[in-house]
Amino acid sequence: MKAAVKVAPTTSADAEKQLNSFIDKFEPKHQALIRAVRKALRKRLPAANELAYDNYNFFALGYCSTERPSDSIVSIAAGANGVGLCFIHGASLPDPHKILLGSGNQTRFIRIASAEILARPEVEALITAAVAKAKAPLPASGKGKLVIRSISAKQRPRRKAAK
Repeated sequence: MKAAVKVAPTTSADAEKQLNSFIDKFEPKHQALIRAVRKALRKRLPAANELAYDNYNFFALGYCSTERPSDSIVSIAAGANGVGLCFIHGASLPDPHKILLGSGNQTRFIRIASAEILARPEVEALITAAVAKAKAPLPASGKGKLVIRSISAKQRPRRKAAK
């Protein structure tokens, strides 16, 4: 089994180009959704770094104050079946509307059908709570950078099989 390789693009333009190649593997509707969710999260968390992973099971784009995956606050996770927003420490977040899914000890997620879901008050409250609980707080200003963390040599299909 081949391990994931860390890839270090030389410029931010190279990183964007590589990120776009990851997203381009998905069905057009999922491509558009991933890009719209990314744009909304970039607007909501402008100082956060984006950590990109094109792994075996999922494409993931984590948002954090450092370049350490353990400091991630939320992440976009996408596979052939759709797109989700993962709250890395979601099990400890207040969820009075019971919208978080999952039963693990740490992570919870919501399924994303459109980027507009991020503007719903209950989702915005979860993002705000996740940011407040972050081990490493986000900078008050500035612009985060895109970091390509890993690319798996072998990957599951990013599109559903034709019937």
